[in-house]
Amino acid sequence: MNLTKYFHDFKSKRILIVGDAIIDTYLWGEIHRMSPEAPVPVVDVAVNQNDSRLGGAANVALNIKELGAEAILCTVIGNDNRGIIFEQLMQEQNLTLEGMLISNGRKTTTKTRVIADNKHQLRIDEEDTYPIKVEHQFYNLIEKLTHNIDAIILQDYNKGVLTENIINKIILLANKKNIPTIVDPKKHNFLSYKNCTLFKPNLIEIKEGLNTNPDINNFEEIKETTSKLRELISAKAILLTLSNKGIFLNTENGSTLKESATENVIDVSGAGDTVVAVATIGLACNISFNDLAILANIAGGIVCEKVGVVPISNQELLERAKKILNV
Repeated sequence: MNLTKYFHDFKSKRILIVGDAIIDTYLWGEIHRMSPEAPVPVVDVAVNQNDSRLGGAANVALNIKELGAEAILCTVIGNDNRGIIFEQLMQEQNLTLEGMLISNGRKTTTKTRVIADNKHQLRIDEEDTYPIKVEHQFYNLIEKLTHNIDAIILQDYNKGVLTENIINKIILLANKKNIPTIVDPKKHNFLSYKNCTLFKPNLIEIKEGLNTNPDINNFEEIKETTSKLRELISAKAILLTLSNKGIFLNTENGSTLKESATENVIDVSGAGDTVVAVATIGLACNISFNDLAILANIAGGIVCEKVGVVPISNQELLERAKKILNV
């Protein structure tokens, strides 16, 4: 594997990310007592111990940018105060707003995590999950943005941005233009991504999407399940993330398990976003499915060693890959 060439090539790629954008807000505090009102802890949040970060499809865009490629996020947000905050976060990270579409009356999805005593204590979600009402305008924007794009990510969190119609149109357009498509799915549209290039579910999603229950420790069962899925949606490859077990790759040429090299798993939040970001840039650079699975597995492991949803840099991944692969 020519890592130096791969990582150099990353910097010339333009990636379009289409999907549900989220604001990830964190409240950091300490627990000293239980509430007298209910059997729950009281979290004392200190001054300046809260922050907001780009999440969902926006976190994938941030990962793409940190890896050295150009990221264009295409999403729908609300015309609320959270929408203003979201645009500010995008600008702070030097991410373009050209793919933003505002829908009147829609909430900008926000997830607030309360963290105390080094533990994730609670999450509060504020969101609308009904299908977007600006579907026609949204597809027109997507079509406009596919000019000179090297790969497209469909980042689905079932918040309503990726409707079945939008999904079908994007993949059809991408295949006509020979642009690889990578899907990070959720349950509702699971089998709607027919003819995509790479499909990246996790174990829970594949269980729910196919109504099956493969044994995570049984290679043949995982192989049979991913083969069935690949045939059902006519994808070129399935990249199944298995948490601390690693990543399972299934293509028409065979299957392989890339075992996780991470021993210190602290927080899995955002790991899937990083995996899909690295895999996408790999596809854009014409890296083999096997090599992109190796790099994506290493990248996901790095994220699991950190607290919260955070991206990793091009240099951080390169250094870890060199260490693990002894090159």
